[in-house]
Amino acid sequence: MNQDRLPDPGPTAGSAAAAAPSAPSTPSTPSEPASLSSGETVYYEGGPARGDLVLSLLIGLTLIGLPIAVGAIVRALWLRYRITSRRISVSGGWLGRERTQVVYSQIREVLSVPRGFGAWGDMVLVLNDGSRLEMRSVPRFRELEAFIEERRQARASAPAGRPAPGFGDTSRASA
Repeated sequence: MNQDRLPDPGPTAGSAAAAAPSAPSTPSTPSEPASLSSGETVYYEGGPARGDLVLSLLIGLTLIGLPIAVGAIVRALWLRYRITSRRISVSGGWLGRERTQVVYSQIREVLSVPRGFGAWGDMVLVLNDGSRLEMRSVPRFRELEAFIEERRQARASAPAGRPAPGFGDTSRASA
């Protein structure tokens, strides 16, 4: 699976998610989530749906379901999603060391499939270069899909001569 990887923007002086906006942040390491830039707000941050883990553990009681249960445990331990006003970050892999970031202008299509009787779902982001970013067991996936689609449309409709709001623009646009 080919994934676009963007360089980490580095630490910033403040964070929209922090309690004290003027608190300095520490340099980020591969296991820490990416820092937020000024004006970036977090819409969703967290791991996969808990229901996926519970259902997979129940299926894991059978010999055939053991690989499913192990996969769910690994996802619950090390997979983290962060969806902000500017980008989507997925941290995963062994011990959560792999990080993939995608900005909304790179997304061509958003596909989703409900799982767990619609309580959570899997999402696939098809990027402009044809590669795909899979997001498994996403809670509130319908809300997140609508948010991603809204941000993608806003980035696509931005005038070519002027950057989309939030990308180096000091004036704040209403979102």
